[in-house]
Amino acid sequence: MTANGWLQIAIFFLLILVCAKPLGSFIATFIEGKRNFLTPVLSPVERVIYKICGVKIDAEGHGEEQHWTRYAGAVLAFSLFSALLLYAMQRLQKWLPFNPQGFSQNNVSPDLGFNTAVSFVTNTNWQAYTPEQTLSYFIQMAGLTMHNFSSAAAGLAIAVALVRGFARQSIKTIGNFWVDMTRAILYVLLPLSIVGALIMIWQGVPQNLHPYTAVATLEGAKQTIAQGPVASQEVIKMLGTNGGGFFNANSAHPFENPTPFSNMFQMFLIFLIPGALTYTFGKMVRDTRQGWAIFTTMAILWLAGVVVCYHYEQRGTPFLAKAGIEQTATNTQPGGNMEGKETRFGIADSALFATVTTDASCGAVNSMHDSYTPLGGLVPLFNLELGEVVFGGVGAGLYGMLMFAILAVFIAGLMVGRTPEYLGKKIEQKEVKMAMIAMLVLAASVLLFTGASSVVSFMAKGYWNAPGAASASLGNPGAHGFSEILYAYSSGTGNNGSAFAGLSANTPWWNLTIGYAMLIGRFLMLLPLLAIAGSLAEKKQVPVSAGTFPTHGPLFVGLLMGVVLIVGALTYFPALSLGPVVEHLMLNT
Repeated sequence: MTANGWLQIAIFFLLILVCAKPLGSFIATFIEGKRNFLTPVLSPVERVIYKICGVKIDAEGHGEEQHWTRYAGAVLAFSLFSALLLYAMQRLQKWLPFNPQGFSQNNVSPDLGFNTAVSFVTNTNWQAYTPEQTLSYFIQMAGLTMHNFSSAAAGLAIAVALVRGFARQSIKTIGNFWVDMTRAILYVLLPLSIVGALIMIWQGVPQNLHPYTAVATLEGAKQTIAQGPVASQEVIKMLGTNGGGFFNANSAHPFENPTPFSNMFQMFLIFLIPGALTYTFGKMVRDTRQGWAIFTTMAILWLAGVVVCYHYEQRGTPFLAKAGIEQTATNTQPGGNMEGKETRFGIADSALFATVTTDASCGAVNSMHDSYTPLGGLVPLFNLELGEVVFGGVGAGLYGMLMFAILAVFIAGLMVGRTPEYLGKKIEQKEVKMAMIAMLVLAASVLLFTGASSVVSFMAKGYWNAPGAASASLGNPGAHGFSEILYAYSSGTGNNGSAFAGLSANTPWWNLTIGYAMLIGRFLMLLPLLAIAGSLAEKKQVPVSAGTFPTHGPLFVGLLMGVVLIVGALTYFPALSLGPVVEHLMLNT
């Protein structure tokens, strides 16, 4: 590990830390309907949108309040309509405009269309296809990019609704989904995306509607250079923690990520809003110390992941030295493990990017996680299985960490023998049950789908070995092949979208099962959390007493980290032992 690598990691964290308070304060301002510097420009647009969509608002711009069941119904209705629309666009691609590539003979198949529609609606952006060879400019812009905005805004709205549950008392409503989502797009995602797109264009990312360019290489061979409206999609894919790239190589492609500056900028965009939302949380519950406690917990877990991943990637594969291939005094691979990494970024930026993108529900990659060392690759895999609560996705990271906070204060209450409280609200049977349901549903999805696919891929014969079946997609045997399967369902359920790319997942089995995992990971988690929000909003706040467990200091930070790590370790340790841990032991024997 080098001084230059540590310096880049430090610069990245300082950028997130500096921006957390101002952006978090701004988000709290517009979410609560207060005026800000963008109000004179965007308020008229906002009102026109409400009028067209039939959303009722009062003279001050506040939307009609919704009970948690109506709020959840609005989320589900919007998501269902969005998924059907994107599915139809893919199936009708050859008849739609802006298709200079002439993708007329390959409308997206039904199973792939289902997978892609679900993927972008759930903020997963799992891509089982080669984007520049499959989707037209129209689908990329009107379909995928639009969903990058709306799915991120929906996640932010759900997080805000949960925070309102803690902030309000003796009230049965948690806000208005349509207003929350509209404001998230207008006041945060859209302005930042415009500025970010200009920065990316300045760095050399294409933004055009030109046909692909045919050129001759120095050897005389013909090559097709793909291009298109890349910069606009690239920014929102990072800012909205979506992750779906315009090119198959994602952020390892020089048209998506041309320079070290653009690489740092993209990582900064991934954590920007999730980091700021912790301050928004503190601001809305009128105690910013609570927000900083959440931020600190996330930051420590992030740093631990970076250190482990960076260490093992820089160390490389000791087996090479033991075999006498690259003998060194320290039994490490000279130069570290550069397989699957861009020489433009090196090991430090690759390890940092891999940790950031899997801490958040982004899934963009600037290196291939499948080529990481077993324990280096275990870090992004374990990040997914923690629920991506280490800053996490836009909104999703905050409401996921608040779920763990509920469990943490419940455990603390059991230790001291009193009813647990969090932010003045008593955490009772309903809240704990809903939090446990959300957690168990995620674990069940990952492990059951992984188990079923492992049996199908490794053991079954006959039908399952036919072309297009699950077993035909697995590129590696043994422990690494199992890790690829485990990673796919962890990524799908966690709504991340990255992959151990040795798994070729564009078959009916993988498209359908990973699609179901994405639906489970998004909606069977948010529904219990919205139920918690509704329950908490109806409760009165309990005055602080001498017996109240403080939830803003080091003790709470340590307890919260312990709950996150212990729950993740106990749930997934057997599966991780069969994959990365076994592979690591095999390399050292």
